[in-house]
Amino acid sequence: MERRTTTDRLLRARAQAIGGEVREESVAAVLDRVLAVQAQDLPAAELGLRVRARGLTQDAVRRATDVERTAVRGWFMRGTLQLVPAADARWLLALFGPVHLALAARRLRELGLDESLCARSERLIIEAIGAEGPLTRAQLTDRLTTLGVEPKGQSAFHLIRRAALAGRVCHGPQREGEATFVLLDDWLPATGPLPFTGAAAERELARRYRAAYGPSDALDFVHWSGLKATTGKSAWAAVGETGSEPLPTPGEPDVRLLPAYDNYLVGYRSRELSVPAAHERRVWPGGGQIRATVLVDGLAVGTWSGGRRGAPVTVEPFPGAEPHTPAVAAGIARESADIARFSS
Repeated sequence: MERRTTTDRLLRARAQAIGGEVREESVAAVLDRVLAVQAQDLPAAELGLRVRARGLTQDAVRRATDVERTAVRGWFMRGTLQLVPAADARWLLALFGPVHLALAARRLRELGLDESLCARSERLIIEAIGAEGPLTRAQLTDRLTTLGVEPKGQSAFHLIRRAALAGRVCHGPQREGEATFVLLDDWLPATGPLPFTGAAAERELARRYRAAYGPSDALDFVHWSGLKATTGKSAWAAVGETGSEPLPTPGEPDVRLLPAYDNYLVGYRSRELSVPAAHERRVWPGGGQIRATVLVDGLAVGTWSGGRRGAPVTVEPFPGAEPHTPAVAAGIARESADIARFSS
């Protein structure tokens, strides 16, 4: 049983390009492999691309999102922000947008935002961006106050998110480190019919998950996607095994410093393969936080912090853990240096 657990962990890490000496060569290659990178925290998303690539620069990430428009940030699986290939954004939005619009309706009502105000807000957001170009959340909030929307609280955020889920706007280029919103049709013009719709889109999502997450089952897919259980199980059953990559010849441990909220830590319903049960609270302390982790061959052995704006990386091993071997210590040093290079 232990051998199977180790094998499954190594296969998962390799599928996610965070183990088995696998590293991709570009933002496009990373996203093609894993489909989506968690992006509720944008600097963490950039580090999520770095950890899966070889020699990737922050400029290359910004170029992909802000200039080439080959990667786009939006609310997709589970209704959380993800960075996905631009080529997949529209069919993913068609699949998840209606689901999360329906789920958000109750919250909008709780905030006192009726259908009439929502419709007027959507028109205002579209008109403002159309006239002025990319606008930040704060700028859109300021425009929405002209309709009586409270400038504080969550009302403006939910109205902007509603317009994005409806396919009217999407995240655009950063401006002085702050995200902006643009018109979807301007930023990512439609090039023809969607490649996948309905059940075909659900099956494609299941196929991509199988390839990106290694050994897993239908319930893992349901957990990751946020689809209804019956829908997810049906799509899973319709997609055959993708076939996993062969395990590498055992060698030096593969050490990676995963950012906060990384895919690997949220992509399965169970955490037992990735984080020892005794240390789960170190990674998931509560309040929705998921800490950055030190990974060795797919297994978390500690957490880390720092690495932004020139701050050094600080590693905190799990209590009671054996001291790092020289090979693991060398791997941590290499990853720390690479984070400094990436963030400089």
